[in-house]
Amino acid sequence: MFVPGDSERKLSKGEGNPADALILDLEDSVSDDRQDIARKMVREYLQSHTSRSKQQLWVRVNPLDTDLSLPDLVAVMPGGPNGIVLPKVYSAADVNTMGNYLDALEAREGLECGSTKILCVATETAASLLTFHTYLDGITERLVGMTWGGEDLAAALGAVDNRNPETGEYDDPYLLAKSFCLSTSRAIDVQPVGVVYVDFRDLVGLEKECLRDRMAGFVGKIAIHPAQSVIINKAFTPSEDEIAHAQRIIDV
Repeated sequence: MFVPGDSERKLSKGEGNPADALILDLEDSVSDDRQDIARKMVREYLQSHTSRSKQQLWVRVNPLDTDLSLPDLVAVMPGGPNGIVLPKVYSAADVNTMGNYLDALEAREGLECGSTKILCVATETAASLLTFHTYLDGITERLVGMTWGGEDLAAALGAVDNRNPETGEYDDPYLLAKSFCLSTSRAIDVQPVGVVYVDFRDLVGLEKECLRDRMAGFVGKIAIHPAQSVIINKAFTPSEDEIAHAQRIIDV
């Protein structure tokens, strides 16, 4: 679940949320004039929450093509985040670059080499839709998951909206992005994660989209509001019948 990195109130509320991980956000939810404040708050939060057996702590940094991402990393790595969410990725080269940065910063901070994982947001630019093949040419072992983005992609494509006004479902360009994310994730053996559901008040719509995502092959979904986490967990947790069916297959 995303949590604004500059909000002490929301950071404290995130602790009791059932999400598998909190993503402390330094990107979209933090204004430029509060970047330094957010970095300090995120670092201190990480350093004061070292027991993470029940809930991991990740950080979404700013994109690599800005002058904010490296200061983000330098500020938060002393707290030893479980992983970095890398937005607006153009190709596998960006993910590998992030891997190189983490190599250096882990060594500097005395962290275990390779302990900081990466989740990339792979479809937030128009160009990124044309570079999924690059992930097949070699990718850092730090990459453990891939998600896609429909909101920034809509802006990049000049779209008025990214959903069909009659059905509420994604239009064709975004279904293409979703398909590329899913198929590429499976091809390189990382976890495909569903995109955020922006209308956090529409819990019925969220549940329907979670079920569609799970049927398609996604393993989870990112929340932006505490109320979404319960629904997401329920949708992606195997039922007793599914567990029994899987066990019968194993036993054959």
